[in-house]
Amino acid sequence: MRTLIIASGNAHKAEEFQQLLAETDFSVQSAAVSGGMPDVEENGGTFAANAQLKAEALRELAPSDGWVLADDSGLEVDALGGAPGIYSARYAGEGASDGDNLQKLLEEMFETEEGKRTARFRCVLCLIGPSGELSFFDGTCEGRISREPAGGSGFGYDPVFVPDGYEESFAELGDAVKGKLSHRGRAVQALIAGVV
Repeated sequence: MRTLIIASGNAHKAEEFQQLLAETDFSVQSAAVSGGMPDVEENGGTFAANAQLKAEALRELAPSDGWVLADDSGLEVDALGGAPGIYSARYAGEGASDGDNLQKLLEEMFETEEGKRTARFRCVLCLIGPSGELSFFDGTCEGRISREPAGGSGFGYDPVFVPDGYEESFAELGDAVKGKLSHRGRAVQALIAGVV
């Protein structure tokens, strides 16, 4: 088994990767095995750059034979030129809540007509191997932004994101459907195809 350490302070994210990589020879561990995730200023200009910053920060603390995996993800809205993009978690400003970010998005898109509300969730993974080799894997989930939030599950922009082929938002569809469609799941599939 290869040890794969997730470069995130979020324990839920390590659990999610454990499930996504259950059929591989990776033993998925949280950053806690390396003393915890160091603080990283995510000042890269792309999802890939930010994922790499996180992966490299943890690589310095990880066992030499371990693999390190980081992700960066967010929502890209075509009518807003790709915004909020890398600023998805702080779209309404530093310390903004999910609700604040969602409200700002709906306000920005208030006059956008139905056919122009296309968007996607994007996730970029950065994997660093034991010898320092870098690999990147990209996953997207295409959809559109609804006019009003709907659904009680999920988080972030899930209540207004309606994936292609569905009439319900991610927050209405639930974790099982979201897991099959998700940008993170698709990025992991690309990783499995490329590395495992």
